[in-house]
Amino acid sequence: MATDFVKTFVQMCNYLQEPRHVARFQNFCGVRGTFPDKATKPESGQSEPDCPGLRKRVQSSDVGNGAAGDAAAAPQVNGMQGDITARPDGSSAAAAANVDTTRAKPLRRNSLTGDMGQEFLIHNKFLFYLFTFGTELGNEMFFIVFFPFLFWNIDALVSRRLIVVWAWNLFVGQSTKDMVRWSRPASPPVVKVEVFYNSEYSMPSTHAMTGTAIPFCLFMLTYGRWQYPFLFGFCVALSWSVLVCVSRVYMGMHSILEVITGFLYSLLILAFFQPILDKIDTFYMMGHYAPLAIIVSHVSLGLVAFSLDSWSTSRGDTAQALGTGVGAALATHVNYQLGLMLDPPLSSLPLTLPSLSTGLVVRSLLRFLIGVVVLLITRMVMKAMTIPFLCRLFGLPTDDVRRARQLMRVELPYRYIVYSVVGFSCVCVVPLLFRILNLA
Repeated sequence: MATDFVKTFVQMCNYLQEPRHVARFQNFCGVRGTFPDKATKPESGQSEPDCPGLRKRVQSSDVGNGAAGDAAAAPQVNGMQGDITARPDGSSAAAAANVDTTRAKPLRRNSLTGDMGQEFLIHNKFLFYLFTFGTELGNEMFFIVFFPFLFWNIDALVSRRLIVVWAWNLFVGQSTKDMVRWSRPASPPVVKVEVFYNSEYSMPSTHAMTGTAIPFCLFMLTYGRWQYPFLFGFCVALSWSVLVCVSRVYMGMHSILEVITGFLYSLLILAFFQPILDKIDTFYMMGHYAPLAIIVSHVSLGLVAFSLDSWSTSRGDTAQALGTGVGAALATHVNYQLGLMLDPPLSSLPLTLPSLSTGLVVRSLLRFLIGVVVLLITRMVMKAMTIPFLCRLFGLPTDDVRRARQLMRVELPYRYIVYSVVGFSCVCVVPLLFRILNLA
């Protein structure tokens, strides 16, 4: 009985891992590839079957040629060849059919790997923009905007606890990727709408993990602390999570199995952190040895993550999250020791959203704009200083930043230094600036 269950479970996982399901969903959503009629081996000219599962990670030289690791492409073509077939007069079949078609390149070219990707056709612009927004909810720029806005304008306690969950969630997810070592869905048949993370392994989807952890942790931390209906908060969290998860399939970055795994994995991590988040936050504020424990633990986790596999963008993202967590945690300790904590007293709970007024909106926007500018300038200055310094320290040429950043002794300290300063500035320096400017 148990053997039959395991066999059925494995079969179901293999089924959900197949790239053809991703390609069918993309096709349903109006994404068409510009692949040739047959994918062949250069040596033999024979097409290969699609082989989902454990494969080598995609290399930068493969991207743009429609390759995906060792996995060969399926013989079926993802998309209508008529959409891209030129006619004798130079027009396309799509134009002749009066179809609203846009030719596009993959989003966010990776400057470190050189991935360019392959052109594709968009037949449904609304879904393209919707899922582009969904995938951005798991990218760096969103977090560098979302966490500060929440901290400066709504609830500092919720923001700094969210950062803890986000950093650990990303560390666990990226480390799991480098241990499982599954490559991205094969292309073709899958269309790579995004190639920025194509050099990483894909199991589980860390976008699905962060896209689940952030909204549900936000719901977990605010319900009861703020006044709003339970159903409203739950629906917002679920919609946020589903949008991010589905967007990763649309982008061709993950199989259905990888997205489901990321979703469930994140819920498991949340269940672990839910009862101890308050204790972690209290230790960060009051612990006598908190600064030492914060630095040692986060640096140690970064060393573990960097030792799991060869270079990929996932290692830098992991160090970036851990560095941000270090900076925010140290700033929390400093704020408490200096009596600068912004947390409302327990007697004022549950909190209610203040009524909107022109003054409130203007002050919130000023805090947000000034603060983000400070963070972006801080990041830019620290990047400009740190990478050349590390290159000189280790005797590396400074004219090839891409090559230098693929070395652990450069990438790890660079990410830690830059983003720990950014995290510290967000939680401590910028709020002090607001006090000086009378914007607190």
